[in-house]
Amino acid sequence: MQSLFAAIPGSLVQLIEALRERVREAHFVARHRRRATDFTRNRTLTFPVVFLLLLQKTTKSVQRHLHEFLAQWLSEPGAPAVTPGAWTQARAKFQHTAFIELNQDVLLPLAYAPEQAERRRTWRGHRLLGVDGSSLRLPPTAELLRTFGEKTVTNQGGATGTRYPEARMSVLYDLLNDLGLDARLEPGAVGEVDLALQQTARLQPDDLLLWDRGFTGFVLMAAVGARGAHFLGRCSRASFQPAQDLFRLNRAGRSRVTQLFAPEDQRAELRRRGLPTTLVARFVSVRLPTGELEVLVTSLLDEAVHPTNDFLQLYHCRWGHETYYGRLKGRLDLEHWSGETTEAVRQDFFAAVFLAN
Repeated sequence: MQSLFAAIPGSLVQLIEALRERVREAHFVARHRRRATDFTRNRTLTFPVVFLLLLQKTTKSVQRHLHEFLAQWLSEPGAPAVTPGAWTQARAKFQHTAFIELNQDVLLPLAYAPEQAERRRTWRGHRLLGVDGSSLRLPPTAELLRTFGEKTVTNQGGATGTRYPEARMSVLYDLLNDLGLDARLEPGAVGEVDLALQQTARLQPDDLLLWDRGFTGFVLMAAVGARGAHFLGRCSRASFQPAQDLFRLNRAGRSRVTQLFAPEDQRAELRRRGLPTTLVARFVSVRLPTGELEVLVTSLLDEAVHPTNDFLQLYHCRWGHETYYGRLKGRLDLEHWSGETTEAVRQDFFAAVFLAN
């Protein structure tokens, strides 16, 4: 049998070395441990070991995973025995914020470094981003119910008597480069748009943000514009009047630029956020392969630069967000939680986002 070996890209080697160095830094460990006395003794389950074990979530028993991992880590027979109880105590000392910092301060800066410019993909010079939310079912413990709130299972006959904790995740995602830029995990009752508004702080000028029709609203559009970025969103049939007019017309390939005025009940929030109460937007109609008409709203106003016929294919890029969430839940087995505490759930979530990147 012939073995094939491919050279490891230099950028990947650079990333691994940068991560290795950061995880071993005393100041990094101090920032992401629960108490000042944690990870100070010479134990088998050091901070870097806990970090790696959390990344290697497995369906094996805890004891078997610990035995196999430590045997490889120490590279010697007769590795010291570590019990599942010791592992539970060790991971309780570790804070999920370590994965957030590594993602924001090490991984993403290397991915967007100038030397990576030739490998990065954009759409006509715009970084193409998506924002979306998804629900996560958590283990049914009292602590998680208190933290994230409960979801009651119903069917055609009403409530079934089953309830479980439900969290909402939202990831600001680079659709063309497969990178999660900002991740949030909040109680299920927190709205998707509220999380998206928080994540607009990560936008850069000329970014183009895509979203589904549940997000389309004046406040989010104004918040994106205030960052110097652009938006493209799907409209519902009950949204802005120009969108309703295009739905009634039922013709694809139509484009209308119009000034929008904020609804009265949103003006106080806009003023509180320092956002304008008027904006100019463009509405375009596209026909799906199924024959259904969709209306999109965008801040890309110039027909000569961005022809109406381009928007159907452009908006289809949003599907990459769905496959990304499918990968988190499927390949990375996100909802197979390795612990039943709030911190354990956050560790699993932010480790999965980091690992996907």
